[in-house]
Amino acid sequence: MAVSASKFNTFTFFKLPSAWWCGVRLKHLDSKKAVATVTHRWFNQNPFKSMFWAVQGMAAELTTGAMVSSQISETGKKISMLVQNNNANFSKKATGKITFTCEDGHLIAEALERTIATGDGQTIWMEAVGVNKDGVVVSTFNFEWTVRLKK
Repeated sequence: MAVSASKFNTFTFFKLPSAWWCGVRLKHLDSKKAVATVTHRWFNQNPFKSMFWAVQGMAAELTTGAMVSSQISETGKKISMLVQNNNANFSKKATGKITFTCEDGHLIAEALERTIATGDGQTIWMEAVGVNKDGVVVSTFNFEWTVRLKK
């Protein structure tokens, strides 16, 4: 699996084409933080002339999932990952360029260590916050990721 933002963007083209065509792009990825952007366009709008909530969700999920995937890759172990739950809050109309940031990478390593040591599945709640060009929060997404050692 890719470990850089550009490789993840190529990955989205082939494996998550709806996210790629909607304009979701990973801009930064390291073990602690991931940043993705998406720009409101005709193609990804809702009837109210703002960004469709699912497009925001794709960008938000990418920030969390890219870090989980990257850190799983670094373990060298076969570990599955899956979103078990999610919730979101929409606080402002999403127009223009929206930047989603997740800074919960520190939670992943501990969960991976526990699942490798015990063989039991682990869960992690991670938050991605979307802001517009003025720095105003437009949406906040929370994803409950499960990781489990494959047998």
